[in-house]
Amino acid sequence: MMRKTKLGDLEVSVIGLGCMGMSQSYGKADPAESERTLHRALDAGVTFLDTANAYGAGRNEDLIGKILPARREEYVLATKFGIVRNDDGTRGVDGRPEQVAARCEESLKRLNTDVIDLYYLHRRDMNVPIEDTVGAMSKLVEAGKVRYLGLSEISAATLRRAHAVHPISAVQSEYSLWTRDPESHVLPACRELGIGFVPFSPVGRAMLTGVLGPGLSLPDDDLRVDMPRFVGENYSANLALVAKLQDFAKTLGSTAAQVSLAWLLAKGENIAPIPGTKRVAYLEEDIGAADLDLDDAAVKLLDEMFASDKVAGERYPPSLMKAIDRD
Repeated sequence: MMRKTKLGDLEVSVIGLGCMGMSQSYGKADPAESERTLHRALDAGVTFLDTANAYGAGRNEDLIGKILPARREEYVLATKFGIVRNDDGTRGVDGRPEQVAARCEESLKRLNTDVIDLYYLHRRDMNVPIEDTVGAMSKLVEAGKVRYLGLSEISAATLRRAHAVHPISAVQSEYSLWTRDPESHVLPACRELGIGFVPFSPVGRAMLTGVLGPGLSLPDDDLRVDMPRFVGENYSANLALVAKLQDFAKTLGSTAAQVSLAWLLAKGENIAPIPGTKRVAYLEEDIGAADLDLDDAAVKLLDEMFASDKVAGERYPPSLMKAIDRD
């Protein structure tokens, strides 16, 4: 079975499963294949499942609640709240204390469970003191609705303020070979405070798997369509970078995705990446990364291969970059 790590006091498999793609963002999902993927994950020892109330406007939570009620004791369940859709269709954030309990009750009902193991604030609401939001979240722990608290895409300074109100068990942020932002402040703060770290998009929204080729054509509803790294000259430059990763992976008898995940696991204890997939074949590939140990020389080579100045483009368009709480 897969080895475990700790997010604060919460024990999870070292590789989890991001479930978002089963309901949105990366093309149409096959419900039957999604069901097979969820069951195969648990059978293989992937005990850490990640969702959010925003994924598919609640449909992703519904999916998990429908498929896995009989296996609830076999997995750690993480979900999030805070991202909302405004009346004009744009994305917003609502972290007001009076919203916290209501959103939790909605998620509990959809997930068909009595308790959420790890409950994240999906994004910081810049109009609400983080102390107020986390204070309201802490009441869910007191009520037995939630076991542990987490924050997503948060700065080190905000994390410290939140942790002073109630222990934060995990921070979830984008972190991968080509997105190294957390290394400067957030990861050091997590280590200092004994907080686990959960990298999302650990294989670069499929870019670091090597399965995307030249002439990428994405449907209008694909999350990547407006992301600078997947557009024009940036995309071509990044493809060339990934080709180097693929060549290196072949020398190890592994795939580019497995090397990308193993690199994250080599970055220290208390890190549990959550690669997202809706297919059993890719899940099996991701699981294989847990058995790949990279030595210091390999980690250094990859660090240099994907130095920030070698990656073309920002990870989000300007409107979304502005909404991130950064150091």
